[in-house]
Amino acid sequence: MYRRLLLLPSLLLAAFAIAAYPRLHRKLLRFQNYRAAEAATVQIAPQLRDGDLIFHTSLSAQSRAIQLATHSPYSHCGILYQQNGQWHVFEAVQPVKLTPLTAWIARGKGGHFVTKRLRDAATALTPDALARMKTAGMPMLGHNYDLYFGWSDDRIYCSELIWKVYERGLGRRIDQLQQLRDFDLSNAAVQAKLKERYGKQLPLSETVISPASIFTSPELVTVLAR
Repeated sequence: MYRRLLLLPSLLLAAFAIAAYPRLHRKLLRFQNYRAAEAATVQIAPQLRDGDLIFHTSLSAQSRAIQLATHSPYSHCGILYQQNGQWHVFEAVQPVKLTPLTAWIARGKGGHFVTKRLRDAATALTPDALARMKTAGMPMLGHNYDLYFGWSDDRIYCSELIWKVYERGLGRRIDQLQQLRDFDLSNAAVQAKLKERYGKQLPLSETVISPASIFTSPELVTVLAR
């Protein structure tokens, strides 16, 4: 009996360690991802320009459905701006906001990302043009994320934000707008997500723009792929 009592604290400690391990492991992975993203940010910073676009594979609940419907690994995107010497991503999450680049990279799958740039950025993205882009995006700052991918400004999703900032700020349309019906909606995972969002009434004629469409736009060239 006495020996069992002596063993009790050790057994409790072991049980606690086992229960806490998954949480500690997740924290360690997040820390490692963030440190790797910090290093990546330092390395790529000299190659970035204001107005560049950045893409990665989101770990959100809807990411897989977006990838399947668009036949692309890239499910999230944003616009790069330098602010007070630090790089940020103007993105539509919840809500639309400026996110430090390091945090943005760390949030993506495997820390992988691709940056793109207008082919004629050297002449098109002048200081005045960038100011117009930022002015065009300002009214959408703080708006809620659009889970339903509507085209109004009431709520905004990531590729919609990019498209509207470039169109309203520069008069440039980065790739052609589509309708929901234009995507591949045949996969079961896609259909399940659509049913969850819309029920039986799918808005197939809704105007949309996807991260994949912008990613493959002939208006853009790849700057970095990591």
